[in-house]
Amino acid sequence: MSRPETVNLPFNATVLADRFVPATQGMPDSGEPGIWAVIRGGALVVEQREGGLCLPAGERPAWLPAGADPVVIGRWEGRPLRAVPMAAREELPPSVVAEPFNASAERLDEATLTLGGMAQQVLHWERNSRCCPRCGAVTERISGGWGKRCVACDAEHFPHIHPCVIVLVRRGDEFLLARKPEWAPGRYGLVAGFLDMGESLEECVRREVREETGVEVTNIRYVGSQCWPFPSQLMAGFVADYAGGEIRVDATEIEDARWFCTDLMPPSIPPRRSIARWIIDHYALNLEES
Repeated sequence: MSRPETVNLPFNATVLADRFVPATQGMPDSGEPGIWAVIRGGALVVEQREGGLCLPAGERPAWLPAGADPVVIGRWEGRPLRAVPMAAREELPPSVVAEPFNASAERLDEATLTLGGMAQQVLHWERNSRCCPRCGAVTERISGGWGKRCVACDAEHFPHIHPCVIVLVRRGDEFLLARKPEWAPGRYGLVAGFLDMGESLEECVRREVREETGVEVTNIRYVGSQCWPFPSQLMAGFVADYAGGEIRVDATEIEDARWFCTDLMPPSIPPRRSIARWIIDHYALNLEES
């Protein structure tokens, strides 16, 4: 699929187009057969079919534990879409697999990825909004949205979306890539980090690059964004030019950072489902996806 803009990336709602109608929180469950987005740890549970990996469809799957309560998050192609949490210790039958969201192989199609990411984000909010962070009392749903209201102090709370920056730094024909110790061997990606209070996105770019690599940047340009539901980030993508400094790796954040070029690439770069890869393809490798 051609992605001239980041809006076409997986996890962004545009991928679903008019095939998905979102629900308001607390939407009653009609009980009719539907689609099941089951989240098992950091993986999406899918069925292995002849055409590939698909979300379970129909009546409630028999292998779902009795205590797994579904949340209706909308209608996918006319059928209710239910998000359901499942403990990682629970066993699965041979006909289904738990496909990690961060798997190196990209076996899930973009719509399935996006529906799974939405389910992941909704379940994260449901799990973390049961009690009021102000006074500790229980919360109840606010009609017409995903917000919660405290039954004791009446404070209202809404889903927390955490803004992050992710940036490609260019120095002539070279570009700066870094790797975190928890990544797969040989994988390098872009510098990224969370926005601090009192900070603009551009200021965050400058600080994160300086803190993680010791490099100074200039000419910071916004290029696009992606919903990143792990658990609830919004990745704001940037490209910047090198302004000075030698690489000095902050070992608390990353384990290595290097200048690369198209003729000398790392063994692995981020998968195509990520804005990191989109930025690398468009602003480092100058590739156009077919």
